[in-house]
Amino acid sequence: MTTVELTDKMRRAGLRPSAQRLAIMQYLEMFRTHPSADEIYKALLPEFPSMSLTTVYNTLHALVGSGLLREVEIEPANLRFDSASTPPHGHFRCRCCGRIFDMPLPDGIILENMPGGFAVDSLDLYLKGTCPDCTTARD
Repeated sequence: MTTVELTDKMRRAGLRPSAQRLAIMQYLEMFRTHPSADEIYKALLPEFPSMSLTTVYNTLHALVGSGLLREVEIEPANLRFDSASTPPHGHFRCRCCGRIFDMPLPDGIILENMPGGFAVDSLDLYLKGTCPDCTTARD
């Protein structure tokens, strides 16, 4: 996504598109690794040496609050972040290497089977196991 598109997206969500907010959004759009706030901070520090970890946390919470990001809480006390622009999907965390992968969901399978009267505004599906790389390494 371009800087102009991200700027428009932020403005539509009611956020001021500061340079640091844009950099965080661009990082999350470019690297679909579900990074933690600390990983984002370390990656962007060379470009923004005066940026604090608190700024990253505040920005991430503002972006989540506006609906532009999603929190992924697949591990207790270790929030990760994911772009909200991706279609609904699950997450798989490898117990060996710790990486988190997007897992596609069949179209509508969960929402089509919801009993009447329920209004779903969030869907979180977390799977845990061993990724192909770690499985191959163990064999």
